[in-house]
Amino acid sequence: MSYVDETLETLAKKYENQPEFLQAVTEVLDSIRPVIEENEAEYKRDALLERLTEPDRQIIFRVPWIDRDGNARVNTGYRVQFNNAIGPYKGGLRLHPSVNISIIKFLGFEQIFKNSLTGLPIGGAKGGSDFDPKGKTDREIMSFCQNFMLELYKYIGADTDVPAGDIGTGAREIGYMFGEYKRIKSLHEGVLTGKGLSYGGSLARTEATGYGLLYLTEEMLKCNGIEVAGKTALVSGSGNVAIYAIEKATQLGIKVLTCSDSTGWVYDPDGIDVATLKQIKEVERKRLTEYKKYRPNSEYHEGRGVWQIKADIALPCATQNELNIDDAKLLVANGCLAVAEGANMPTTADAVKYLQDNGVLLAPAKAANAGGVATSALEMSQNSERLNWTFEEVDSKLKGIMVNIFHNMDDAAKKYGMDKNYVAGANIAGFEKVLNAMTAQGIC
Repeated sequence: MSYVDETLETLAKKYENQPEFLQAVTEVLDSIRPVIEENEAEYKRDALLERLTEPDRQIIFRVPWIDRDGNARVNTGYRVQFNNAIGPYKGGLRLHPSVNISIIKFLGFEQIFKNSLTGLPIGGAKGGSDFDPKGKTDREIMSFCQNFMLELYKYIGADTDVPAGDIGTGAREIGYMFGEYKRIKSLHEGVLTGKGLSYGGSLARTEATGYGLLYLTEEMLKCNGIEVAGKTALVSGSGNVAIYAIEKATQLGIKVLTCSDSTGWVYDPDGIDVATLKQIKEVERKRLTEYKKYRPNSEYHEGRGVWQIKADIALPCATQNELNIDDAKLLVANGCLAVAEGANMPTTADAVKYLQDNGVLLAPAKAANAGGVATSALEMSQNSERLNWTFEEVDSKLKGIMVNIFHNMDDAAKKYGMDKNYVAGANIAGFEKVLNAMTAQGIC
């Protein structure tokens, strides 16, 4: 049995109740087989894959907080620090009822390679809680965030671990957490990213993941002889990533036909109107059922169905495993040219294979949605220098990073005889940098 298969078998037995984590590990290890096989005996001797797939530490803690009625409530908090071979741990904090240790480990493991691909000195981590900020008052959210930080502060720092926002964790939540950290430690340092502009945040951070997704998509298509201007696209989701992906796609001359939320989806044959979407989601904080009031020519549908519309490009920007094999078959049948993942692991394994087998260009999340963490790392740099860069400076650096990510994964795929397999290319390119750092630092 090969070292990769042996490792996967051991992990499957040990973590049989962590399906998301096992899915992520299987996808990565399958991709990097050619690299491992070159020096299998040496890597097995040094337990390289075991050290890579086991987090450096996993922190699980209770978070008591007070609700609007004065009652104490308790949630579970997590921080998984996976690998810091190339720099301080870096990864978001997700606040959502679905959060559990499997999801946090899957996200943290993916973050190792995503952060490596950026070319910036940041390691991989992830955290969060099963707390749901939806429907909570500002006071309730403040109470939770302050108590969450009362435990988390022990394990983070500007040169140790720098958390950021994620689903459910925006500028408000980061602000409350940063304020509590500052009170506890008496330090005003870059311990969190995604901060407000008035206290160390970076311009273009809000737009970064969505914009970065389109910069990489544009480069991928260009290098395959396809011009993006005049193309149509499908977007799932209507959160931060989806909104700014739609905005940048529109700027590049792409007509975006759909978006969605947890209850339904919108089809707008005239193209999704970004201003309307921002008004509904960022200002009013309402459901997409409101969209038709602003755009009467649009259609609203309950449930899921974004991928049934004919378009050139698909951009899944909602959540993990949202694009399944049936969706992939619809996309192929409708002549889709490319899929670029804005969410984390939004395409199921069988759907990935089907898309690749049918010649659809597929940019995996760890490459395509790396713009957010890349700009977070740029925020860290600004904090260290006590400087604020202009929007244009940050956006220019972001575009350069995303273009480089594409070429790194493209080169890695070609090097190992897997031309246009960008999933494998991204995993190999990210892994090789981490491998070199781990090897240089010894077995630790």
